[in-house]
Amino acid sequence: MRFINPKTDYAFKKIFGSAQSKNILISFLNALVYDGNPTIQDLEIINPNLPPQLEGLKDTYLDVKAQLNDGTFVIVEMQVLNVQSFGKRVLFNAAKTYAFQLQRGQGYRYLKPVIALTLTDFEMFPGQNQLISRFVYREKSEGWHYPENEMELVFVELPKFTKELNELETLTDKWIYFMKYARSLTSIPENMDDIAELNQAFEIANQAGLTLEELEDLERREMFIYDQQGAIALGLEQGLEQGRKQGIEQGIEQGIEQGIEQGIEQGKLDVARNLLGQLNDEAIAQATGLSLEAIATLRQDITHD
Repeated sequence: MRFINPKTDYAFKKIFGSAQSKNILISFLNALVYDGNPTIQDLEIINPNLPPQLEGLKDTYLDVKAQLNDGTFVIVEMQVLNVQSFGKRVLFNAAKTYAFQLQRGQGYRYLKPVIALTLTDFEMFPGQNQLISRFVYREKSEGWHYPENEMELVFVELPKFTKELNELETLTDKWIYFMKYARSLTSIPENMDDIAELNQAFEIANQAGLTLEELEDLERREMFIYDQQGAIALGLEQGLEQGRKQGIEQGIEQGIEQGIEQGIEQGKLDVARNLLGQLNDEAIAQATGLSLEAIATLRQDITHD
């Protein structure tokens, strides 16, 4: 038995956002947002993509979106690559989900809370030890909550989860272990077999249930991720080397910092060039963190060549 990687966008949406995923998503959100408590009793999975309602406003691309039985909206995103300005993108998507609930003429009293749950396959907050971090509005000097505190950002950093299989105790532990290690498992672990929703997730992730076209598509997506990770790593390595050379002439600290930035940017440009024939400009921008203007310039350069 082999399982697809739930960290890819295709697999994540298939496991948590498809028609048969309702109970799976309820268990998953209770585990990660509500500390394993059965807070969510019901929800509705809805179209995760919000088209712009104002000319010139960016589209919003999410992995999963749901409305809970109390009206709260939850948007969920699984992010593998640490692209430029990703934290701002999370905040933008949450704010846009909150702002565009209302129809013309509706009062602000109809607004419902929004929770943005983000899982990252990299350290979002280096130097901080928390596995799950939660952000809300607070008074700056004394820390009390803003009265209408209706937007919450929740981050789960998978690299900070270090428990072994025999150490799993809570529902939260088991769902995070599933997200981090399902791709490398060959069977459902015994200490996870007692949770029906986890069993359903494993069944959906089972490669035996996928068509040849789905498997090929999934393989292309995983290769795309690996290529980007390699390009970013190469860019960082080149940046460090360039930084060392610049450091001799301009000062070590300043040179390394500039070299790292330039190398990472070059790595993103290299990835974008490889994707020009496969994806549209918006998808490339979302994957690399480059601006649409930068990608348009790359297309023009290739055309002129």
